[in-house]
Order: sequence, then structure tokens, then C-alpha cells
Amino acid sequence: MKITGFNVYQVDLPLKEGRYNWSNGNFIEVFDSTVLEILTDEGLKGYAECCPLGSAYLPSFAKGVRAGLAELAPHLIGQDPLNIGAINRTMDAALRGHPYAKAPVDIACWDLLGKATLLPVYTLLGGAAQDDVVLYRAISQEDPDIMAKKIEGYAAEGYTKFQLKVGGDANDDIDRIHATRAVLKKSDQLVADANTGWTRHEAARVVNAVSDLDVYIEQPCLTYEESVSIRRRTSLPFVMDEVIDTPNTLVKGIAEDAMDAINLKISKVGGLTKARQMRDLCVAHGIPMTIEDTWGGDITTAAIAHLARSTPAEFTFSATDFNSYGTVTIAEGAPKRKNGRMTAPDTRGLGITPVFDALGEPVATYR
Repeated sequence: MKITGFNVYQVDLPLKEGRYNWSNGNFIEVFDSTVLEILTDEGLKGYAECCPLGSAYLPSFAKGVRAGLAELAPHLIGQDPLNIGAINRTMDAALRGHPYAKAPVDIACWDLLGKATLLPVYTLLGGAAQDDVVLYRAISQEDPDIMAKKIEGYAAEGYTKFQLKVGGDANDDIDRIHATRAVLKKSDQLVADANTGWTRHEAARVVNAVSDLDVYIEQPCLTYEESVSIRRRTSLPFVMDEVIDTPNTLVKGIAEDAMDAINLKISKVGGLTKARQMRDLCVAHGIPMTIEDTWGGDITTAAIAHLARSTPAEFTFSATDFNSYGTVTIAEGAPKRKNGRMTAPDTRGLGITPVFDALGEPVATYR
């Protein structure tokens, strides 16, 4: 099989809640997502999606995905998409860094591999390790009482894990954590995610002020070193996210006991190939993972579901159903939440079919 071309689509994904707020005053109302279609000489087509969380979250941005694909496409046409190792080596040689731009190529090749072998992607990633996966719900940063009410509403929909967006004013964040923990069941899990938003002294204040609560602290500060400093000051369980972006940083974090769990974002690390490497490292070292991505719609949600379903349940801290946050359906066959859980399709590849009426015409084609 050979790659004969690429079609690139851009689609806006408005939010049901209207706005998503996180640390340091950042917010988004409409996500800019890129969908990639890989064409082959055998008629099979592979699909993937990449949707950065704006431009101020990670070193990634929506237009960068499409610019990166323009750089990569000439090097990939004529290559065998089923040789995913060679595809990744070609991309790394052609473009230094920019893993988020390489991620949709890698994911679409996994989709093609599944279609060519008549297997679901979760089987190719190691096989089904669980029937379905537990989801978390991200709670946009607002006043404490509003966040508490939203948690109550989502708990009624079956969610039992909640990621609270903090990383603002320390006093407000202390109130947010107390107010939301108070409305949860004892068995529910609460993660206070600062998204790198606190300075070290602010983070130290917050972890001290909530030390008597059952809450996880996630990525309090901008750098690895600052976050590890806070890790040393608290007995609360600790999650690393933004700074664990390669297998090398993961190995460092494991060696230095920097975290109890990580957030494994597929596009952040370059696609399913590298995400699987990091997943297997985590399993080998007893590190649970939230398996997710930066954002996305139906196709991103499908990729998350396949990686999560092939991960043992005891190491799947949670996963994400991003397609339930938005108002636009871009693919049929994608996972749908049921009682706070979802599963990956049993059909071949990612198991999705794009809705081209929603995607519109390609914004770029490469042949």
C-alpha cells in the first residue's frame, strides 16, 4: 500500500456551555479542529483529528497543525502507511519537533492499519484490556458555587470523576476546591488542575489550605522543577500533565518520583505510536494515566477510546469524551458516553465515518 495524497479539513467546534475557562484567564468559545484524510493506492482511507487547546496552552496551535502537514506531505506521498515506524522516522527527519502536527498522520495510519487487517485499533495497540473506560468531566473555571452546581449536574449524568479548572487567584481556588468537594460523594474523585497557572508560593498556599480534603493536585506550576517542589510539600496525590510530553520526560519523572499519575495526551506526544510507548512505560512502573488529548470532536474521542480500552483498568485513571462537550457531529460511529463511561468501537480501524457535510471542502490537498 502507498500513500497517494492527503486532504485537510478545518472545522469549528462550538461548545455546548458556550465557553471553556482555564488558568490565568485563558478561555475558548469555538475550537479550531483539523481533520486529516490519507488516500492510498488501494482505495482505503485513513482519518484523524488534531485540535489544540487554543494557542496559549501548549507549544501548539491550530494553524500550526495545518502548516506542519504542508511540510510533511511531500515526504510521505509514496510511503507505505502500514509501516508506521518508518512513517514516524520520516516525519521526524523532515520536521524537527512539532509533535502535534505529526500526530494526525500517525493516527490516520493506525486507522488504515486497522482497516487493512480488519481489526479495531485497540486490538493493534495490545488488545482489549477492559470492556469500557471511566470518564472524567472538566469543570470550566467560574465562581465556586457555579462550579459546584455544574458538578452536581454532571454527577447526575453518571460521571464520578471531575477535573476542576483552577490556577487563578489562590484564594478563589481554595474556595473552589472546598465548594466542589463538599457536593461530591465520598467515592467520587476530584482533581484540582491548575494547568501550570500558579506560582510556587501560590501553589504552596493552596495545597496547604486543602490538605485535609480528598483531592488530587494536577500540574500546579509552569515548569517541571517548580511542580516537583510542590510535590515535595504535600501528601496529596499528584498528577503531572503539560511537562510530561515525551518518553524521556516520562522516564525522568518516574526516576525522580515526580508524580503519582500523568495525563497522557495523544497529540501532545505525537500520536498513538508514542502514546503507546509511554502508556506501556507507565504500566511497567505502576503509573496510572488519564488518557485523553488537548481537545477535539468525534474522531479524537475515538482515538482516545481505543488507547484507553487497550490499557488495563487499574492504570486507566480516567479518559475523556470530548465529543460530548461540543455541538457539532463530525463523524458517525464515534464512542458515546453511557453512565459516565465509554468504549471503543469493535469495527475495523478507528470505527468512524466522517460527516463530510460538517467538514465542508478541504482547505488543502496534497498529491
